[in-house]
Amino acid sequence: MHRITITTILLLLITITAAQAQSTFTWWNPATAAYPVLEGQAWPQETKNRYDRLPARAEGKVRPVVWNLSRQSAGLMLRFRSNAPEIKVRYVVEGKHALPHMPATGASGVDLYGISSDGDWRWCSAKFTFSDTIEYHYRNIEPNDAYHKLGREYRLYLPLYNSVKWMEIGVPEGALFSPLPVRSDKPIVVYGTSIAQGACASRPGMAWTAILSRKLDHPLVNLGFSGNGRLENEVLELLPEIDAKVYLLDCLPNLVNRADYPLDEVKNRILNAVRGLRQKKPATPIVLSEHAGYTDEAISPGSRLRYTEVNEVLRAAFAQLQAEGISQLYLLPKSDFGQDIETMVDGTHPNDLGMMRYAEGYVALLRKVLREPTGEVSTTRPVIQMREPANYDWDARHREVLRLNKEDPPQVLMIGNSITHFWGGLPQGPRATGADSWKAVFEPANTRNLGYGWDRIENVLWRVYHGELDGYQAHRIYVMIGTNNFHLNTDDEILTGWRQLIEAIKQRQPTATLTMVGVYPRRKEEKRVQELNIRLTRLTEDMGVKYLDAGKVLLKPDGTIDETLFYDGLHPNAEGYRRVVKMYR
Repeated sequence: MHRITITTILLLLITITAAQAQSTFTWWNPATAAYPVLEGQAWPQETKNRYDRLPARAEGKVRPVVWNLSRQSAGLMLRFRSNAPEIKVRYVVEGKHALPHMPATGASGVDLYGISSDGDWRWCSAKFTFSDTIEYHYRNIEPNDAYHKLGREYRLYLPLYNSVKWMEIGVPEGALFSPLPVRSDKPIVVYGTSIAQGACASRPGMAWTAILSRKLDHPLVNLGFSGNGRLENEVLELLPEIDAKVYLLDCLPNLVNRADYPLDEVKNRILNAVRGLRQKKPATPIVLSEHAGYTDEAISPGSRLRYTEVNEVLRAAFAQLQAEGISQLYLLPKSDFGQDIETMVDGTHPNDLGMMRYAEGYVALLRKVLREPTGEVSTTRPVIQMREPANYDWDARHREVLRLNKEDPPQVLMIGNSITHFWGGLPQGPRATGADSWKAVFEPANTRNLGYGWDRIENVLWRVYHGELDGYQAHRIYVMIGTNNFHLNTDDEILTGWRQLIEAIKQRQPTATLTMVGVYPRRKEEKRVQELNIRLTRLTEDMGVKYLDAGKVLLKPDGTIDETLFYDGLHPNAEGYRRVVKMYR
């Protein structure tokens, strides 16, 4: 009797403890969001169910199997910020958890990535249970980076091969949690097969589409339909409704059955797909992808013939379309996918290694197509940042810049870091130390302030790659960036970053007068600034752009900064801005 009592008490204590732990979590349901939060959903206001990929009006137009597959959440992703030491995700799906050739973690699981304040990716490990309600519990998370106590951005990838009924994300009570709206950047749009949908990744973040999106850091719309990516008009007619950055057509693996799809029919589908897209989207790049092959192609003549035939047809169609004068059309050859006997689960669908190689093939091509090269040093690798969220929201400022540029295209751009950010103008910053001088000189010229506090060269490069210079023609552009790289990079690395940034700006604003402004002098760094600006002068001469040494007016005759013109030895005060602004007249 005594043992039963002790056992009963222990069980009761465990139950109470579990209940208390459960009650200490605050839960958020994406369905309650007041703004779109499901990234990768091209028609957020038109879906029949919360986690669908096609608009409700597509039901009855696309084939039933395509409609059913579109209800699976492949490619959908949620962004949020939190400083929680642990994060829980719980949700219910409609179908079986696993497939014969794909684990439950890939078909029905979720996948959480974090981004540091410097823009570096982090992957989060979880304990998970698959039952009626699937639960992922991410523990032992370092809540913050070195810069602040306001956490970091997270991105949660949803199941690849299942339909989500409902979902909640929980953090401990008292922890910060902020859902982020979908990014306003143009997405990469993928129309493809089971390989695009995600078979057979071990987890959603390892689908090649997810890898591609992370490596380029662009939103992505995944219209991969397992066994049913067939270049059908009913789906193709929907694609131009998406204002895409690029269209990727990767459907050949579902067009290899000669009984259903004779080679002439395959060619006609390719031609019709490209012509239709180009008619409605005359300038958007289109990529045609060859069949990546099969694991057994070296030993199976049948497998070898299947992909060889359709790839030859694709190349013929590509040549014909080029002869017709269709521009911004690209072909990704089989060899660039890098598949071999180690990269597939069942001879057709990539494993995680195959997915990585598949993505790398696309990344290499798209960096050329989208004119977004990256280099070896940090100043040439575009990244976001969140170094001072208590002062301003970097992500929100980027969205506001894109909105303002669209509604009121600027004639003059001031690109930089906090020195520019805190000068004045729009979008408004947390303070405007030089508001009077900005208003006198820059406001009449319709100037946009593209300064972001704590930005480095690589952060400006990201912003250039993500639309801040697109869709309008500026007359003049001033760039003053690099001082926040001093403690991390050599002068050579800073020069390398400047060179890549200048190229990126010239490509997007070829008619604007581009002026590189020398780094403003800073306390105890005057000599390095002077030497670096001399090298910047030579670089601008070499690249055919202008140079302005506006910061020289902040120096005393002995070459040190005039402390009366600064409030911290780095940022000018109001009088400092009044001195500097005269150099821009």
